[in-house]
Amino acid sequence: MKNTLSLLFFLSIIIFTGCESILECVINRSPELPDKSFTVGYRQQMYYDEFEAQIKNDPHDDSYGYNFELEGTLPEGVSMTIDYRIVRFEGMPQNQGIYDFTIFLYVDPPLSYDEETEDYEDSMCITSTSKNYTIIIE
Repeated sequence: MKNTLSLLFFLSIIIFTGCESILECVINRSPELPDKSFTVGYRQQMYYDEFEAQIKNDPHDDSYGYNFELEGTLPEGVSMTIDYRIVRFEGMPQNQGIYDFTIFLYVDPPLSYDEETEDYEDSMCITSTSKNYTIIIE
């Protein structure tokens, strides 16, 4: 009975995922943004905070291409800059307030060459994620 359930589980993974390989989906390499509480900033004082994106279940994070998008509002005077997989927020906030925004992360996985099919293949089931953040300026 256990063998039958295990077989059904793996067959359902094959059917319901768009992955080329079962192993790729079971390992579940995926982009990940950290849970982050940003430091509280103060109006007319220099603000700085940062975080680093990563690939869950892959120690070779630096082999991926990272693309970030911001949706929402940052404090006036604070800008977001990207340094590969590090996202920095820096500047001099002009106004007090609570600023909510979402960061979207899209990754380009490293391609591996399959000599049998003579094609390049990626190694991920999920290549994007997003997370909501808040910066408070007092």
